[in-house]
Amino acid sequence: MTLPKLHIAVLMGGWSAERPVSLMSGKGVADALEAKGHRVTRIDMGRNVAQKLAEAAPDVVFNALHGTPGEDGTVQGLMDLMGLTYTHSGLATSVIAIDKQLTKQALVPHGVPMPGGRMVKSEDLYTRDPLPRPYVLKPVNEGSSVGVAIVTAGGNYGDPISRDSIGPWQHFDELLAEPFIRGRELTTAVLVDKALLVTELKPKSGFYDFDAKYTDGMTDHICPAEIPDEIAEACKDIALRAHQLLGCKGTSRSDFRWDDEQGVEGLFLLEVNTQPGMTPLSLVPEQARALGMDYGDLVEAIVADALASAKKEA
Repeated sequence: MTLPKLHIAVLMGGWSAERPVSLMSGKGVADALEAKGHRVTRIDMGRNVAQKLAEAAPDVVFNALHGTPGEDGTVQGLMDLMGLTYTHSGLATSVIAIDKQLTKQALVPHGVPMPGGRMVKSEDLYTRDPLPRPYVLKPVNEGSSVGVAIVTAGGNYGDPISRDSIGPWQHFDELLAEPFIRGRELTTAVLVDKALLVTELKPKSGFYDFDAKYTDGMTDHICPAEIPDEIAEACKDIALRAHQLLGCKGTSRSDFRWDDEQGVEGLFLLEVNTQPGMTPLSLVPEQARALGMDYGDLVEAIVADALASAKKEA
Protein backbone atom coordinates (compact mmCIF):
# COMPACT_ATOMS: atom_id res chain seq x y z
CA MET A 1 0.00 0.00 0.00
CA THR A 2 1.13 3.57 -0.69
CA LEU A 3 1.39 5.51 2.55
CA PRO A 4 -0.18 8.94 2.94
CA LYS A 5 1.79 11.45 5.00
CA LEU A 6 1.22 10.44 8.61
CA HIS A 7 1.89 11.56 12.16
CA ILE A 8 3.98 8.73 13.60
CA ALA A 9 5.17 8.43 17.19
CA VAL A 10 8.43 6.47 17.49
CA LEU A 11 8.57 4.78 20.88
CA MET A 12 12.10 3.99 22.01
CA GLY A 13 14.42 3.74 25.00
CA GLY A 14 12.72 2.37 28.08
CA TRP A 15 14.62 0.83 30.96
CA SER A 16 15.50 -2.71 29.88
CA ALA A 17 19.04 -3.98 29.41
CA GLU A 18 18.52 -3.28 25.70
CA ARG A 19 17.82 0.46 26.15
CA PRO A 20 20.94 1.58 24.21
CA VAL A 21 19.98 -0.62 21.25
CA SER A 22 16.40 0.67 21.31
CA LEU A 23 17.60 4.27 21.23
CA MET A 24 19.71 3.50 18.16
CA SER A 25 16.81 1.69 16.49
CA GLY A 26 14.42 4.51 17.30
CA LYS A 27 16.73 7.21 15.95
CA GLY A 28 17.19 5.33 12.69
CA VAL A 29 13.46 4.78 12.27
CA ALA A 30 12.55 8.38 13.13
CA ASP A 31 15.17 9.81 10.77
CA ALA A 32 13.96 7.56 7.95
CA LEU A 33 10.31 8.47 8.46
CA GLU A 34 11.10 12.18 8.49
CA ALA A 35 13.11 11.75 5.29
CA LYS A 36 9.97 10.17 3.77
CA GLY A 37 7.97 13.29 4.66
CA HIS A 38 6.11 12.01 7.71
CA ARG A 39 5.61 14.05 10.88
CA VAL A 40 7.45 12.25 13.68
CA THR A 41 7.16 12.53 17.45
CA ARG A 42 10.06 10.86 19.25
CA ILE A 43 9.16 9.40 22.65
CA ASP A 44 11.81 8.09 25.04
CA MET A 45 9.63 5.86 27.17
CA GLY A 46 9.37 6.65 30.85
CA ARG A 47 6.72 5.82 33.44
CA ASN A 48 4.55 8.58 31.96
CA VAL A 49 4.45 6.92 28.54
CA ALA A 50 0.63 6.83 28.46
CA GLN A 51 0.48 10.58 28.99
CA LYS A 52 3.06 11.20 26.26
CA LEU A 53 1.21 8.98 23.80
CA ALA A 54 -2.12 10.62 24.61
CA GLU A 55 -0.64 14.09 24.13
CA ALA A 56 0.94 13.09 20.81
CA ALA A 57 -2.25 11.45 19.47
CA PRO A 58 -0.42 9.90 16.49
CA ASP A 59 -1.93 8.08 13.52
CA VAL A 60 0.31 5.13 14.34
CA VAL A 61 3.03 4.23 16.86
CA PHE A 62 6.26 2.68 15.63
CA ASN A 63 7.33 0.45 18.52
CA ALA A 64 11.13 0.53 18.51
CA LEU A 65 11.45 -0.80 22.06
CA HIS A 66 13.50 -3.91 22.82
CA GLY A 67 13.18 -6.13 25.89
CA THR A 68 10.73 -5.61 28.74
CA PRO A 69 8.29 -3.89 29.07
CA GLY A 70 8.19 -2.89 25.41
CA GLU A 71 8.44 -6.34 23.88
CA ASP A 72 6.67 -8.55 26.43
CA GLY A 73 3.06 -7.48 25.94
CA THR A 74 3.00 -4.77 28.61
CA VAL A 75 3.22 -1.78 26.28
CA GLN A 76 1.10 -3.58 23.70
CA GLY A 77 -1.68 -3.98 26.24
CA LEU A 78 -1.41 -0.31 27.18
CA MET A 79 -1.71 0.76 23.55
CA ASP A 80 -4.62 -1.62 23.01
CA LEU A 81 -6.46 0.00 25.92
CA MET A 82 -5.72 3.44 24.48
CA GLY A 83 -7.05 2.40 21.07
CA LEU A 84 -3.73 3.13 19.35
CA THR A 85 -2.53 1.51 16.14
CA TYR A 86 1.04 0.25 16.54
CA THR A 87 3.66 -1.70 14.64
CA HIS A 88 4.91 -5.23 15.28
CA SER A 89 3.20 -7.99 17.21
CA GLY A 90 0.27 -7.65 19.57
CA LEU A 91 -0.19 -8.53 23.23
CA ALA A 92 -0.65 -12.32 23.14
CA THR A 93 2.11 -12.93 20.60
CA SER A 94 4.51 -10.71 22.53
CA VAL A 95 3.82 -12.49 25.83
CA ILE A 96 4.59 -15.88 24.28
CA ALA A 97 7.52 -15.00 22.03
CA ILE A 98 9.61 -13.18 24.65
CA ASP A 99 9.42 -16.26 26.89
CA LYS A 100 11.68 -18.93 25.39
CA GLN A 101 9.93 -21.73 27.25
CA LEU A 102 6.44 -20.60 26.17
CA THR A 103 7.73 -20.30 22.61
CA LYS A 104 8.78 -23.95 22.70
CA GLN A 105 5.39 -24.98 24.02
CA ALA A 106 3.73 -23.10 21.16
CA LEU A 107 5.98 -24.29 18.33
CA VAL A 108 7.42 -27.73 19.08
CA PRO A 109 4.01 -29.52 18.89
CA HIS A 110 3.74 -28.18 15.33
CA GLY A 111 7.02 -29.82 14.32
CA VAL A 112 9.33 -26.82 14.71
CA PRO A 113 12.76 -28.16 15.79
CA MET A 114 14.00 -26.50 19.00
CA PRO A 115 16.58 -27.60 21.58
CA GLY A 116 15.43 -29.54 24.62
CA GLY A 117 16.16 -28.26 28.10
CA ARG A 118 14.42 -27.15 31.27
CA MET A 119 14.08 -24.34 33.76
CA VAL A 120 16.49 -24.48 36.70
CA LYS A 121 16.83 -22.48 39.91
CA SER A 122 20.08 -20.54 39.95
CA GLU A 123 20.72 -21.64 43.54
CA ASP A 124 20.79 -25.28 42.41
CA LEU A 125 23.61 -24.58 39.92
CA TYR A 126 26.07 -24.24 42.80
CA THR A 127 25.42 -27.88 43.73
CA ARG A 128 25.19 -29.73 40.41
CA ASP A 129 24.91 -29.30 36.66
CA PRO A 130 21.34 -29.46 35.30
CA LEU A 131 22.54 -31.04 32.03
CA PRO A 132 25.67 -32.80 30.78
CA ARG A 133 28.34 -30.31 29.74
CA PRO A 134 28.55 -28.43 27.43
CA TYR A 135 25.25 -26.66 27.98
CA VAL A 136 23.85 -23.15 27.73
CA LEU A 137 22.24 -21.05 30.47
CA LYS A 138 20.08 -18.07 29.54
CA PRO A 139 17.34 -15.89 31.02
CA VAL A 140 13.96 -17.02 29.77
CA ASN A 141 12.77 -13.54 28.75
CA GLU A 142 15.75 -11.43 27.69
CA GLY A 143 16.83 -10.75 24.10
CA SER A 144 20.06 -9.75 22.35
CA SER A 145 21.90 -12.63 24.08
CA VAL A 146 21.74 -10.70 27.37
CA GLY A 147 22.93 -12.94 30.21
CA VAL A 148 23.87 -16.00 28.15
CA ALA A 149 26.57 -18.34 29.47
CA ILE A 150 28.07 -21.44 27.83
CA VAL A 151 29.19 -23.92 30.49
CA THR A 152 31.92 -26.26 29.22
CA ALA A 153 33.87 -29.11 30.78
CA GLY A 154 37.09 -27.10 30.85
CA GLY A 155 35.57 -23.67 31.41
CA ASN A 156 36.36 -21.20 34.15
CA TYR A 157 32.94 -21.16 35.88
CA GLY A 158 33.96 -24.02 38.20
CA ASP A 159 32.61 -27.54 38.56
CA PRO A 160 30.01 -27.16 39.93
CA ILE A 161 29.52 -23.49 39.08
CA SER A 162 31.07 -21.23 41.70
CA ARG A 163 29.00 -18.56 43.42
CA ASP A 164 31.82 -16.12 42.78
CA SER A 165 32.01 -16.70 39.03
CA ILE A 166 30.42 -13.97 36.92
CA GLY A 167 27.32 -15.12 35.07
CA PRO A 168 23.54 -14.84 34.71
CA TRP A 169 22.99 -16.90 37.90
CA GLN A 170 23.99 -13.76 39.86
CA HIS A 171 21.14 -11.73 38.32
CA PHE A 172 18.26 -14.16 37.74
CA ASP A 173 16.55 -16.54 40.16
CA GLU A 174 15.72 -18.99 37.38
CA LEU A 175 17.42 -19.77 34.08
CA LEU A 176 16.70 -21.89 31.04
CA ALA A 177 19.26 -24.68 30.56
CA GLU A 178 19.64 -26.07 27.04
CA PRO A 179 22.10 -28.49 25.42
CA PHE A 180 24.86 -26.64 23.58
CA ILE A 181 24.55 -27.12 19.83
CA ARG A 182 27.90 -27.01 18.11
CA GLY A 183 28.18 -25.46 14.69
CA ARG A 184 27.08 -22.23 13.06
CA GLU A 185 24.91 -19.22 13.94
CA LEU A 186 22.20 -18.43 11.37
CA THR A 187 19.32 -15.98 11.33
CA THR A 188 16.35 -15.31 9.04
CA ALA A 189 14.07 -12.28 8.93
CA VAL A 190 10.40 -12.33 8.01
CA LEU A 191 8.77 -9.19 6.65
CA VAL A 192 4.97 -9.14 6.29
CA ASP A 193 4.66 -12.91 5.86
CA LYS A 194 7.67 -13.33 3.55
CA ALA A 195 10.95 -14.86 4.66
CA LEU A 196 13.86 -12.76 3.41
CA LEU A 197 17.34 -14.31 3.49
CA VAL A 198 19.64 -16.30 5.76
CA THR A 199 22.61 -14.54 7.36
CA GLU A 200 25.50 -16.38 8.98
CA LEU A 201 27.04 -14.63 11.98
CA LYS A 202 30.72 -15.21 12.64
CA PRO A 203 31.96 -13.56 15.86
CA LYS A 204 35.67 -12.81 15.69
CA SER A 205 36.08 -14.08 19.25
CA GLY A 206 33.88 -15.91 21.73
CA PHE A 207 30.22 -16.32 20.77
CA TYR A 208 27.50 -14.05 19.41
CA ASP A 209 26.76 -12.20 22.65
CA PHE A 210 25.42 -8.67 23.26
CA ASP A 211 28.78 -6.99 22.57
CA ALA A 212 29.36 -9.02 19.40
CA LYS A 213 25.90 -8.04 18.13
CA TYR A 214 26.19 -4.31 18.63
CA THR A 215 29.90 -3.43 18.43
CA ASP A 216 31.04 -2.59 14.92
CA GLY A 217 33.73 -4.95 13.66
CA MET A 218 33.25 -7.73 16.24
CA THR A 219 31.14 -10.01 14.02
CA ASP A 220 31.23 -10.80 10.33
CA HIS A 221 27.81 -10.97 8.66
CA ILE A 222 27.71 -13.31 5.65
CA CYS A 223 24.54 -12.33 3.78
CA PRO A 224 23.33 -14.39 2.11
CA ALA A 225 24.91 -17.23 4.10
CA GLU A 226 27.21 -19.61 2.23
CA ILE A 227 25.25 -22.73 3.12
CA PRO A 228 23.57 -25.53 1.14
CA ASP A 229 20.29 -24.58 -0.53
CA GLU A 230 18.37 -27.14 1.54
CA ILE A 231 19.54 -25.48 4.76
CA ALA A 232 18.68 -22.00 3.50
CA GLU A 233 15.21 -23.15 2.46
CA ALA A 234 14.71 -24.94 5.79
CA CYS A 235 15.64 -21.76 7.71
CA LYS A 236 13.21 -19.68 5.68
CA ASP A 237 10.43 -22.26 5.99
CA ILE A 238 10.85 -22.59 9.77
CA ALA A 239 11.11 -18.82 10.27
CA LEU A 240 7.92 -18.20 8.31
CA ARG A 241 6.05 -21.00 10.06
CA ALA A 242 7.13 -19.72 13.48
CA HIS A 243 6.11 -16.16 12.52
CA GLN A 244 2.66 -17.35 11.46
CA LEU A 245 2.10 -19.84 14.29
CA LEU A 246 2.92 -17.20 16.89
CA GLY A 247 0.81 -14.59 15.12
CA CYS A 248 3.66 -12.14 14.53
CA LYS A 249 3.03 -8.93 12.60
CA GLY A 250 5.26 -6.52 10.72
CA THR A 251 8.63 -8.18 11.01
CA SER A 252 10.28 -10.86 13.11
CA ARG A 253 13.67 -12.54 13.17
CA SER A 254 14.32 -16.20 13.89
CA ASP A 255 17.71 -17.28 15.25
CA PHE A 256 19.13 -20.74 14.59
CA ARG A 257 22.06 -22.98 15.44
CA TRP A 258 23.11 -25.41 12.75
CA ASP A 259 25.36 -28.41 13.35
CA ASP A 260 26.81 -28.63 9.85
CA GLU A 261 27.87 -32.24 10.41
CA GLN A 262 24.22 -33.30 10.76
CA GLY A 263 22.57 -31.72 7.70
CA VAL A 264 18.97 -30.57 8.08
CA GLU A 265 18.64 -32.74 11.22
CA GLY A 266 21.20 -30.47 12.88
CA LEU A 267 19.15 -27.26 12.42
CA PHE A 268 17.42 -25.88 15.53
CA LEU A 269 15.40 -22.72 16.09
CA LEU A 270 16.57 -20.93 19.24
CA GLU A 271 14.10 -18.05 19.50
CA VAL A 272 11.82 -15.66 17.62
CA ASN A 273 12.42 -11.94 18.11
CA THR A 274 9.18 -10.03 17.54
CA GLN A 275 10.85 -6.60 17.54
CA PRO A 276 14.24 -7.08 15.92
CA GLY A 277 16.77 -4.29 15.95
CA MET A 278 16.72 -1.50 13.39
CA THR A 279 20.23 -0.16 14.10
CA PRO A 280 22.92 0.31 11.42
CA LEU A 281 24.31 -3.13 12.39
CA SER A 282 20.94 -4.86 12.59
CA LEU A 283 20.10 -7.93 10.58
CA VAL A 284 16.61 -7.17 9.25
CA PRO A 285 17.71 -3.95 7.45
CA GLU A 286 20.76 -5.81 6.16
CA GLN A 287 18.70 -8.62 4.63
CA ALA A 288 16.18 -6.18 3.16
CA ARG A 289 19.01 -4.17 1.63
CA ALA A 290 20.50 -7.31 0.08
CA LEU A 291 17.13 -7.83 -1.64
CA GLY A 292 17.05 -4.27 -2.98
CA MET A 293 14.86 -2.63 -0.31
CA ASP A 294 16.35 0.47 1.29
CA TYR A 295 15.95 1.32 4.97
CA GLY A 296 13.25 3.93 4.48
CA ASP A 297 11.10 1.59 2.39
CA LEU A 298 11.54 -1.14 5.02
CA VAL A 299 10.33 1.18 7.79
CA GLU A 300 7.34 2.26 5.72
CA ALA A 301 6.47 -1.39 4.94
CA ILE A 302 6.29 -2.12 8.67
CA VAL A 303 4.05 0.92 9.22
CA ALA A 304 1.85 -0.05 6.27
CA ASP A 305 1.39 -3.55 7.71
CA ALA A 306 0.31 -2.08 11.05
CA LEU A 307 -2.30 0.08 9.33
CA ALA A 308 -3.56 -2.83 7.20
CA SER A 309 -3.83 -5.10 10.26
CA ALA A 310 -5.74 -2.43 12.20
CA LYS A 311 -8.15 -2.00 9.29
CA LYS A 312 -8.82 -5.76 9.18
CA GLU A 313 -9.49 -5.86 12.92
CA ALA A 314 -11.78 -2.81 12.92
